[in-house]
Amino acid sequence: VSRYFRFVTLSHRWGSGEPLLRDIEGRSIYVMSTNGGFGKLQAFCAIAGEQDYLWAWSDTCCIDKDSSAELQEAIGSMFVWYRRSALTITYLSDVSDTNSFLSSEWFERGWTLQELLAPERLLFYTQTWSLYMNLRSSNHKTDVAVLEELGRATGIESRFLTNFSPGMDDARSRLQWASSRRTTRPEDIAYSLFGISLFGIFDIQLPVLYGEPAENALGRLLAEIISQSGDISVL
Repeated sequence: VSRYFRFVTLSHRWGSGEPLLRDIEGRSIYVMSTNGGFGKLQAFCAIAGEQDYLWAWSDTCCIDKDSSAELQEAIGSMFVWYRRSALTITYLSDVSDTNSFLSSEWFERGWTLQELLAPERLLFYTQTWSLYMNLRSSNHKTDVAVLEELGRATGIESRFLTNFSPGMDDARSRLQWASSRRTTRPEDIAYSLFGISLFGIFDIQLPVLYGEPAENALGRLLAEIISQSGDISVL
């Protein structure tokens, strides 16, 4: 049973025309338009099928964003979903088949930090849906050349990239990883680090309060980190 229900997650940068749940519910995605995000979703599902997986999950259309309760639960559960996935397919829409991914905007976004750290198995794909550097390994997190590039792109040590555990250890470094990243909604930079589940980057529980100022969200995060760790160096 567990083998049958293994699933693949998509990590990507949102673009224009991303399909929402109401756009695809009860329909086959392969008879839809290939424009914008629909084409991306089709390619993702096709690759998941080629890898012999029956289930694929994308944050664009597998969350009912019209439901505030479901959205809040999803934000808090995101880390554990990526951790429990059998594979994360990372689509780099701005990386050609011959270029390095060092300058990809994927490394500049807030939410993609946990999408990099959480999966145990991850594959990078270029804008043409070709494997990055034509590497045929089953997991780019075990490839020395990719790990070296990831270290340069993120400033994160390889030991964290390959075996990351949520918690308060070295909290200052974890905050630094996110310090140069951006989110569309300012408060999301904090939410992407804690969520409401026990499996976020800092392994803490805090509510998501959309509409609050970003500095309030970050303040709540820092207060909780100091309360649990006693580490005031994060200030």
